[in-house]
Amino acid sequence: MTILTMMSKMSEGLGRTCAIFFLTLLFALPLGLVVAKLRMSRNKIISAVTKAYISILRGTPLMLQLLAVTYGPYYLFGINVAKEKLIPVVIAFSLNYAAYFAEIYRGGIESISIGQYEAAEVLGYSKTQCFNRIILPQVIKRIIPAVTNEVVTLVKDTSMAFTVAYQEMFTIGKQIANSQTSFMPFVIAGVFYFVFNAIVGWVMGRIEKRLNYYR
Repeated sequence: MTILTMMSKMSEGLGRTCAIFFLTLLFALPLGLVVAKLRMSRNKIISAVTKAYISILRGTPLMLQLLAVTYGPYYLFGINVAKEKLIPVVIAFSLNYAAYFAEIYRGGIESISIGQYEAAEVLGYSKTQCFNRIILPQVIKRIIPAVTNEVVTLVKDTSMAFTVAYQEMFTIGKQIANSQTSFMPFVIAGVFYFVFNAIVGWVMGRIEKRLNYYR
């Protein structure tokens, strides 16, 4: 099998890799903010439960979480959610990355001076208006480097979907490598991930520059 043929076959899984990536960001970024707010809640029970969620999701392997979300419902309740594997894969990824994003958000929010909250209150802003119009834009600017790091990691982590036999790019490359007894598919996969991450880094860099006016 030629290199071009390998690339053609692996490109079929590239769309599935992109689906995992973009859907995970779509759900994990807002969910992470919600989790961060719950983690900072003055209600000790809510804060403790959220802290436990973050601790469990960050303290256990993503591979285990993928297996639990994909096959757990069947063994526990007899519900088969593994027929359409993209759904449980995205759920597992979103829950996992929301935990990481939550701590990034929390660090950004807590870095804002309390004086800004007090000044906004004096000016007549409600707590919601203060957070959405004053605090959140500054938080986003401060956390962009940390978020970029997680997004780059997500690109590479999409390959973990092979755990549940989801036919994304790496899984197809692995199958070709086994059938052809060749290491070349892994090299091609490495190039794909490198280029993908280069694009992600460029986009995130542009976003960071656009937000420089918050300095």
